[in-house]
Amino acid sequence: MSPEYPFDDAATARAVIDAQGDLAEWGEGARRLLGWTAAEVVGRPATALLGGEYPVPDGERWSGTLTLRHRDGRTVPVWLLAHLVRSPDGHHDRWTVVTPLDQGPPAAAGDPLSSAVLTQSPCAVAVYDERLRLHTLNNAMAEVIGLPPEHIRGLLVSEIGGTPQSEDLELQLRHVLTTGHALDVQTTIRVGLTDRTRAWLARMAPVTDADGRVRGVCLAAHDVTESHIAREQLQLLNEASVRIGSTLDITRTAQELTDVCVPALADFVSVDLLDPEAYGGEPPPRLTAPVELRRTAHRSITPGTPEAMVRPGDVESYPESSPHAASLMAGHTILASVAAGDLDPWLATATDRAERARRLGVHSSMSVPIQARGITLGVAVFTRFRRPDPFTEDDVLLAEDVTARAAICLDNARRYNRERQTALALQRSLLPRTLPRTAAVDAASRYLPAARAGVGGDWFDVIPLSGLRVAMVVGDVIGEGVQASATMGRLRTAVRTLADIDLAPDELLTHLDDLVLRLSEESGGESSPGEVGASCLYAVYDPVSRRCAMASAGHPAPLLLPPGGEPRQVEVPEGPALGVDRLPFETAELYLPEGSVLSFYTDGLLENGDHSHEEGRRLLGEALADFDGSLNESCDHILHTLLPSGGACDDVALLLARTRGLPASSIATWDIPADPALVAPIRKQVVERLDAWNLSAESFTTELVVSELVTNAIRYGAHPIRLRLIHDTDTLICEVSDTSHTAPHLRRARTWDEGGRGLLLVAQLTQRWGSRHTAEGKTIWAELGLVDDGD
Repeated sequence: MSPEYPFDDAATARAVIDAQGDLAEWGEGARRLLGWTAAEVVGRPATALLGGEYPVPDGERWSGTLTLRHRDGRTVPVWLLAHLVRSPDGHHDRWTVVTPLDQGPPAAAGDPLSSAVLTQSPCAVAVYDERLRLHTLNNAMAEVIGLPPEHIRGLLVSEIGGTPQSEDLELQLRHVLTTGHALDVQTTIRVGLTDRTRAWLARMAPVTDADGRVRGVCLAAHDVTESHIAREQLQLLNEASVRIGSTLDITRTAQELTDVCVPALADFVSVDLLDPEAYGGEPPPRLTAPVELRRTAHRSITPGTPEAMVRPGDVESYPESSPHAASLMAGHTILASVAAGDLDPWLATATDRAERARRLGVHSSMSVPIQARGITLGVAVFTRFRRPDPFTEDDVLLAEDVTARAAICLDNARRYNRERQTALALQRSLLPRTLPRTAAVDAASRYLPAARAGVGGDWFDVIPLSGLRVAMVVGDVIGEGVQASATMGRLRTAVRTLADIDLAPDELLTHLDDLVLRLSEESGGESSPGEVGASCLYAVYDPVSRRCAMASAGHPAPLLLPPGGEPRQVEVPEGPALGVDRLPFETAELYLPEGSVLSFYTDGLLENGDHSHEEGRRLLGEALADFDGSLNESCDHILHTLLPSGGACDDVALLLARTRGLPASSIATWDIPADPALVAPIRKQVVERLDAWNLSAESFTTELVVSELVTNAIRYGAHPIRLRLIHDTDTLICEVSDTSHTAPHLRRARTWDEGGRGLLLVAQLTQRWGSRHTAEGKTIWAELGLVDDGD
């Protein structure tokens, strides 16, 4: 949009020439000068109005005298001032051409406009009349403008400057003229015909006559570039200290570096980092060309970043002639410019890059190595193309300071990510890759490491027990990182070992508590009591009785969804966390109908920035009840419902288990008489039951195992004695229970011994065997694998 000129627009001859060299606008002042109307010349080549040779402008401003053709056929020598106005897309640049028509009469003696300026003053001063057209200026202002005073008298500020800044300055002058109040304005304007841009404090005051009437505006310009640069540098450093390193994410930190420096320091900034994996995990102390760098972030003053030849995430190989490789190999900042020819060797190797740099007007480059703690991480490259001034030594110091701050943050993020990946790999290696298939439950699980915090010690497990029972455990180790993952691995191993000897939930947690206390003592006394600690929930489900026993050590109770019912929290006495106190743990027992779903979880699932623990538990119940898909799909649905889109704030472990029940027809129980002679009928009944189960092929082995276990119980155990057979799809379990707490031992019988071979025979005939303590005594069990009749 063209600026509005409420005063005498015809006092300036003005024309606009488009990128094709055709006249796009023709003002009334131009008609007064040459006689042509706008309808006669707009759309025609501007050269048609020239009466002789004309120069080709090589910058953004040109001034000089040209011979122009008048409409009546004569030629007129005219002094012209031309400004290049660039368009955002770079394809519709235009030239604005102006010349004053009415410079007014020479200043008379006593003229207040003339007396307002001191010609020899070192301060740049100009006076504008009631039409805001230049009336008088001193030598210092003429030097700042860089144009002959006799040619620019009568022009507006916007016509002399031809920049958006000069248009803004003209608006401020108009405000002073109309209100009569002085005004101070800070602006940045190019000096003369050079590419140097300086910061100015423009002090404007109304000029009045003897009657107090405003006759014009006096403008005094003070060069405040040095203080302006110092203030900008201080502001940039302060902004860098606040904005860079807000997270421990490498890409985010690199992007923050570019965001801070554009446009304050450069028009385009790129951050390229070395890939540690390409150098065995750590960047090398010395680099040789070509250097392979991964583009991590970049930022441009231009929307769409047309300057970028490399996309974020891509790897580019940079030759020795490139600023990237040169600064990395030299170990210090490298300044390069088109004017000095420093960029020519590099641009010569890539025609596409050279063409883009030429089209954008790239003229200066500054490459700063990113170094921290003696390690070179990459390079930050600062480029200027819109700002006309090249980089200075002050710019180098500022860029190095900002980059050094970012380098520390990048190294911290790199070290954190390395430790996080190590801890995550350790964590995943210690967690179960797949859950075992059991006759007691169908199970599904999910583990998600924290999105932004360190990897913690959350874990879960499903452990098959004797008698088709199953143990389910979920826990959370205090702390994060490799230490927490290692502690989690030790606790998970301990739980599996204690579960293998069939301890009750409260007894298992007691032993686990002792282990955590020993781990805390082994830390060398450097940690306070309870620092090495954990929470844990341990549950055992029996598909025969369909009862579940569980105990908690400072861990949230699971959610239960009974078939056809509403979700509710299981009432479990919550004992102290492991390693905190030696208070006893209590076991709770409940009946679970077949098809009940238990939801075990860690706190990270419920607690995040979006909702509280109680709100999270409510959402978990709703998500559990509302989804009718498989357990795996239900896990995904729960995570999607409860966790924010950016990921979990803390580690999350989730274990879902749907209970199964063993039908009564798959279980057979006999009470064993005290007289061994009366056991024979029971063996016969066992064979009959095997026939009913279509397991006749297993009769001989089963009868032999039953005989040995029953005989051993009669001889060494205490009455009452009970035999139980449990038939599963691929397993037959023989259990003999008595009220003695003496555990059996497998021993090697000598040649002349008459006994001692019973348990050895059982061990050889079965897949596995063992014993477990019960509230009444003990149970000796043995599992026989069943062979498919189709095999």
